[in-house]
Amino acid sequence: MSAVTETKEQVVRAARVPIFTRLLERTLKLLSSVRFGIVLLVLLVIVCMIGMLVMQQNVDGFAEYYAKLTPAQRVLYGALGFFDIYHTWYFNALLLLLSLNITLASIERFPGAWTYIRSPKKTVAPAYLRSQRPNVTFCLNGESVHEVVARIAEACRRAGLKPTITDKGERTFVFAERGAWNRLGAYAVHLALLTIFFGGFMTAQLGRNGLMELAPGMSSSVMSEPRFELNQIKRVGIRLPFTVECVDIQQKLIHKDGPILPNNTIDWLTRIRIHDENGTHEALVHLNNPHDYRGYRFFQASFISLGSARQITVQATSTDGTTHTVVIPRNGSASLPDGTRLDYVQFFPDFRFVNGRPDTASGEYNNPAAQLRITTPLGQEHTAFAFGRALPTELPVAGPVGGYRFRLLDFEKAPLAHVLSIQYDPGARVVYLGFALLALTLALVFFFSHQRVWAMVEPDGTRGYTVTLAGHTNRNQLGFEDRFKRLVQALGQNANEINLSPKKGAKKD
Repeated sequence: MSAVTETKEQVVRAARVPIFTRLLERTLKLLSSVRFGIVLLVLLVIVCMIGMLVMQQNVDGFAEYYAKLTPAQRVLYGALGFFDIYHTWYFNALLLLLSLNITLASIERFPGAWTYIRSPKKTVAPAYLRSQRPNVTFCLNGESVHEVVARIAEACRRAGLKPTITDKGERTFVFAERGAWNRLGAYAVHLALLTIFFGGFMTAQLGRNGLMELAPGMSSSVMSEPRFELNQIKRVGIRLPFTVECVDIQQKLIHKDGPILPNNTIDWLTRIRIHDENGTHEALVHLNNPHDYRGYRFFQASFISLGSARQITVQATSTDGTTHTVVIPRNGSASLPDGTRLDYVQFFPDFRFVNGRPDTASGEYNNPAAQLRITTPLGQEHTAFAFGRALPTELPVAGPVGGYRFRLLDFEKAPLAHVLSIQYDPGARVVYLGFALLALTLALVFFFSHQRVWAMVEPDGTRGYTVTLAGHTNRNQLGFEDRFKRLVQALGQNANEINLSPKKGAKKD
């Protein structure tokens, strides 16, 4: 009757608990569940796989990828956020829930792990010792129990275990252990994962990734970031906390006479100046050497393949037949001996006139020409053209200008502009720290273990003592068994008598 009455009282007390409290308890139990954490981790992996299979909108070449999709794919992927999946609400929700699960699970299980360190089990029941793997029972002779215990403690020290001695009635226990801190390894792994998740969350919320097109002499403080809105790709301008000025662009070609295409390019270099409240900072960005400034990283993304020239070599022939050769950099100038100044204005890879104005028929170097501004010693300004091939003198563009005829002897090929990818990733260092911590903690967790040994010493009625020796480890069982064998041999016993099969049905640790 008492048992039935007690059960009824428990039911009544449970019914008196508010529904909100019970709901909260169940929610906390679910959030701290390991199974729930595994489900969240699987879902997060699936979302990341989608992000790898579907090209993201901030990746170079997304426009071409998007154009190849069917209308149904565009609508579906856009509605589900697949084109920018790492900024979707459900990706951030999964990160938040998984982080909360790891935190709550750690809080719930930490006291038990801490008990192993602060309050180790120094005395145990004989049945518990016989349930451990390995265990062995043998006799040791000695003048007193203290002598036998001292021998066991010294053998433990030699085996790399720290012993403590405890008396319990007629029994004396020697408890020795090593690597107790390994019990906290799982929580260090949890901390590393939370650090990685926090860094990823910072990048998702605060990170920026855009493009900036730069030509020599051009400055900009805005980069464009792609956005997907209503089945359309739009580029949104994002203002930077500094201004980028392009000083020079250069293209290193495999074949100098070949076209300016990626398959004929070894490297392309962009020299820039960054202006902000701290002053002016000069930098060089090329293909395999990005530049970092104030948390922003500059990469080479692509280039505008319309042909241009980084510098030109011009031959000037005066009316009396005297010739002079000058090299003029892009947006630069050069002077002739009589004081005439030549300014490099524009380059046309495939020159033609359209409605009376100079233009290019294509981006290839079929009919290269350079437009010059001629300033005579008297200050008069004229426009002239230097062609790569000789033209009949009766043509207006081939006639003398400012007392000179001009011929384009050579030029260094370069694209019209370079496109830099600018990435702001405030969580990158946090993520790197998290991965470094994860690698370190995983190594410490799997290469070390918490090893414990108990020796129960009982008098056997003669001058001898019965010793029951047993041990336990949380991992690396084979390595621990080797240490246990050395301990048994140090006590003068036969290691072959060690029992490696614990008694079935016995209580485990």
